[in-house]
Amino acid sequence: MSDPTAEFFDGLGRRGHEPLLEEATGTIRFDLKHDHGLDRWFVVIRQGDVRVSRDERESDSVVRAEKGLFDRIVSGEENLYAAWVRNELRAEGEVRLARLMQRVFPGPPGAHHPRMFARERRRQA
Repeated sequence: MSDPTAEFFDGLGRRGHEPLLEEATGTIRFDLKHDHGLDRWFVVIRQGDVRVSRDERESDSVVRAEKGLFDRIVSGEENLYAAWVRNELRAEGEVRLARLMQRVFPGPPGAHHPRMFARERRRQA
């Protein structure tokens, strides 16, 4: 069985540099609760340079959620901001970092980037 959360964080770590996070510097720990305990992911961002580990360290921001919910978020099936508003996902500390991370989460399956959508519409017209 695949693990969407592990795939997301592994992919994020392999990128090395993420342009969408260039204005961010800090650390975020994701605490994801499940039936068998707690999974922790530690993300270090330095002006877009990203490193991911499983370290259990202090961080500037901590995001807490159920792992099943987070799996749906990183699969694009659930919206991070909507989960935050419903209080199903909580952020503590430097919340701005957690908000910036929202940029790298995928959109819904089959979604198009707005510019690509506009180009497709112009071609059809």
